[in-house]
Amino acid sequence: MEGILLLNKPKGLTSHDCVFKVRKLLKIKKIGHTGTLDPDVTGVLPLCIGRATKVVEYITGAEKTYEGEVTIGFSTSTEDASGDIIEKKIVNRDINRKEVLSILQSLTGEITQTPPMYSAVKVKGKRLYEYARQGIEIERPSRLVTIKEIVLLDNREIFDGETISFRFRVTCSKGTYIRTLAVTIGEKLGYPAHMSDLKRVASGNYHIDECYSFEEIEEMVLNNTLLNKLLPIESAISYLPNITINDTVAEKVKNGAVLPLPDTMIGIEYNQPFTVFDSEGTCLAIYKRHPEKLHLMKPEKILVNNQELT
Repeated sequence: MEGILLLNKPKGLTSHDCVFKVRKLLKIKKIGHTGTLDPDVTGVLPLCIGRATKVVEYITGAEKTYEGEVTIGFSTSTEDASGDIIEKKIVNRDINRKEVLSILQSLTGEITQTPPMYSAVKVKGKRLYEYARQGIEIERPSRLVTIKEIVLLDNREIFDGETISFRFRVTCSKGTYIRTLAVTIGEKLGYPAHMSDLKRVASGNYHIDECYSFEEIEEMVLNNTLLNKLLPIESAISYLPNITINDTVAEKVKNGAVLPLPDTMIGIEYNQPFTVFDSEGTCLAIYKRHPEKLHLMKPEKILVNNQELT
């Protein structure tokens, strides 16, 4: 069994919990998830099964889309609804739609974020949440992330009340913390804030409408229909540039050979991965331009090799 299983992750489970549960259901050990979702976050969690674990990093690295809710008026220790309240400030003025839209626009593009203390980022060999649970706050390295688009999902012209909540949709790069984005929105409005709800609605090419609940997966396992619901490995990497090669070159690719760079890839950056397909439409490998010999390409990941075919 191999392929991509699209799980609609429920609240209350970590991504690792989800992998463990599916391993038990399918009686398969070789399963990997494609980017951590916090326990309170729901939505798209692609699971790579069997040989598909080779493409985990390419799903993880693809852009994501989330629908979230920010609550203005108090902040929490975890930047989401699960944390302790650490600061309160009653919203003592009306906030108009134009101001909110202007702030969302200002956060579009490349921005700098500092990972929250309650996160899985490693500093000095330990996860930040391990320090946080011990009451230790340490300096965290900031990172550049890209916010492709933020859309306000609320049609009100005026937001009022002692606390204010509104929903938004954001499409962003790998490594973006939506919790931190919610806090920043509050700061720009002049108030403490936190992310009160979050759902991932797309991960790379995969959308929430394609995902299955645990109940549906269990039923498919009982009915022996799950295999037909797995998406092919190629679906995970279809966003990458690609080339098609003949059968002679295909044998060299399966053996991990360094090969001449095709004319169609002459302008590609050396760190940009691209896929190599055989004449039958099977993705054999992921290659990159050679960093020193720019007229050559070198393998980054072999997806089909001669040993696996025998």
